[in-house]
Amino acid sequence: MSSLAAEFSGVSKSYPIYRNPGDRLKEILTLHRKSFHEDFWALRDITFEIQKGSTFCIIGENGSGKSTLLQILAGILPPTTGDVSVSGRIAALLELGSGFNPEFSGRDNVYLNGSILGLSQKEMERKFPQIEQFAEIGPFIDQPVKTYSSGMSVRLAFSVAIHVDPEILLVDEALAVGDIYFRQRCMRKVHELRQRGVTILFVSHSIGDVKEIGDRTMWLDHGRIRAIGDTGKVVAEYLAAMSQKDTAYLELKPENNATQGQAPPPPEVVTHIPNIDHRHGDKRAEIAGIAIYDHERRPLHMLLPEMKTIVRISVRANEYLSSPNIGFMMRNHMGVDFAGTNTLREGVSLPSLHPGDYCTVDFHLDVPTLYPGNFSFSPAVANGPLTEYQMCDWIDNAITLQMGHGSGPVYGYLHLPCRVEVNAKLHGMARPGGVILG
Repeated sequence: MSSLAAEFSGVSKSYPIYRNPGDRLKEILTLHRKSFHEDFWALRDITFEIQKGSTFCIIGENGSGKSTLLQILAGILPPTTGDVSVSGRIAALLELGSGFNPEFSGRDNVYLNGSILGLSQKEMERKFPQIEQFAEIGPFIDQPVKTYSSGMSVRLAFSVAIHVDPEILLVDEALAVGDIYFRQRCMRKVHELRQRGVTILFVSHSIGDVKEIGDRTMWLDHGRIRAIGDTGKVVAEYLAAMSQKDTAYLELKPENNATQGQAPPPPEVVTHIPNIDHRHGDKRAEIAGIAIYDHERRPLHMLLPEMKTIVRISVRANEYLSSPNIGFMMRNHMGVDFAGTNTLREGVSLPSLHPGDYCTVDFHLDVPTLYPGNFSFSPAVANGPLTEYQMCDWIDNAITLQMGHGSGPVYGYLHLPCRVEVNAKLHGMARPGGVILG
């Protein structure tokens, strides 16, 4: 028995592009002996394999061919050239409400999707209560799908996809429209499916999700494979390329080509950035430096449980910022976003910044008892409210510190501050007050 869930061999996909609507008719009238179109190649010579039970992620810019690839894998589109081999039942969540008839109710669409996937009426009757409960759309289950919001459609679509016992699950950025509560439930379900050995193809612009669940990752660029392999390595190459592209764009802007004299920074400004893995933003403001101190403002070289720490971030404005927001993201040794905050999140409104202005912010932290490992800090500065901001500058993993050992073992990611109360009974009689520990 093959260990492969899917295999692409030299797959390409082209679409005819007509300059004028009448050109299509002209081509038909000539029985296609004369061409009136140009070929647009959405995919070019794609070859890769996916192991059964693995999570395979696909990243890339909009228009790179990600959705086309998944549609070919799902059997929705045929390849123009090449061969595709798939082993196992596929459940696909490719678009909002993909496969739903908008005139039918949610209930009818659930049974319709089940029959398309080869499930009997009895099997769907057995699964329907679980699907309805997970979707949490209430009485709308009996309303036409055309009355659903985008969030309700994706709730029902995802619920159907995960409850029809798929061997291969395709997810194409559909979770981006869900609220935080539902996205968290979906990600927990994805982890559960992984543990059950379900093969998952995951397309997303959320690099954090990709790094968290991806066993292997493929980067598509204009329909071609740019990189494929270990998720951490491929993601790093992708982010570096996006940062270079953004920098090249900014250098073309006239206001960024003029050299301007800059006054020296004030003494409290940090001007050292220990490391730059990747950097992106519109450069209206830039991170000038980052440093981590103890409570006496001495530079730290190691984090210790329960210690008081200061994370200092300095920024310099290149253009006017009406609502600057400074913060950082803390990541663990696997590159997963662990925790983060910013000035607006903490209720602090910074004054507006003019070109050449510096601003330094100290974040005072009580370090929890974390498992021993490396933790990095990624500083950022943005402009605008939390719900709609423009990223000015983000530096991945600007500084990394090791977490030292505490007084006891850490189970999981961190040790929660805990007070234990034991209610003791001796010889079947309760002692008044019990015993308090802690």
